[in-house]
Amino acid sequence: MTRKVFVEVTAKFDTEGRLTPVSLTWEDGRVYEIDRILDVRRAASLKAGGMGIRYTVLISGKQSHLFYETPKWFVEGKETCADAIPYSPSRTIRKS
Repeated sequence: MTRKVFVEVTAKFDTEGRLTPVSLTWEDGRVYEIDRILDVRRAASLKAGGMGIRYTVLISGKQSHLFYETPKWFVEGKETCADAIPYSPSRTIRKS
């Protein structure tokens, strides 16, 4: 399964008003420079849900999608087992 991972993005505006992401900061604080932007279009995140401007980017030789869903940025990240199964104290397992 996939989840939205909200990230901090450093971006710039050019003289034409185009927004260009330069780097992103992952949940754990690691900063990744965006080497190249391959494509920009309005699109849905089919894996994590949501709609916005999808930037197809190259980071350390790997292609990824970065979404700008005003006013937040996110990438599609994998869920951990803890994220996939919500804890419920009222949930019990019955033995037959």
